[in-house]
Amino acid sequence: MAGNLSVIAVLKLIDGYTAPHHIDSDGVKERTIRIFFEKIDMRLDNKLFDSIQEQAEDSPRRRMNYDLRTSAEDSSQRMINVLMSDTVIPIHRHTDTSETVVICRGAIREEFYDDQGHKTAEFILRAGGDCPAIQVPKGVFHTSVCLEDGSVIFEAKDGAYKPISPEDVL
Repeated sequence: MAGNLSVIAVLKLIDGYTAPHHIDSDGVKERTIRIFFEKIDMRLDNKLFDSIQEQAEDSPRRRMNYDLRTSAEDSSQRMINVLMSDTVIPIHRHTDTSETVVICRGAIREEFYDDQGHKTAEFILRAGGDCPAIQVPKGVFHTSVCLEDGSVIFEAKDGAYKPISPEDVL
């Protein structure tokens, strides 16, 4: 039975909850945490980034994302995206959510546009630099331009994934 409790606790830890109250001083909670770290590699490190980059290099889009959601029921959007310098991300907007972009490796240029397609601002995001992250406001047209092969960004948006409609692409 303790094995089943461990699995339940691990799933709850993955979802960001604390372990259930009935796991207490008998040592099950401690074993659960140890099992969690032994069985599931939670690190977002260069080894992971390199493996995603290999896929990006072979992709016609020249980028590849890695879904960080914990289940199909998770209604957020959290992902790692590895970009090659020749990838083209269309100028687009998200009408229902803002977007957080954090550079983990390499460098990108985040560009903002008005509704007529005129560039209104640009920001260089460089891992370890003065500006490693940016918040893209809801409804603002934008794109990311990769400045170094293998650049890695973390992206987060509210709500479940919804394909961008044609009117939201310039």
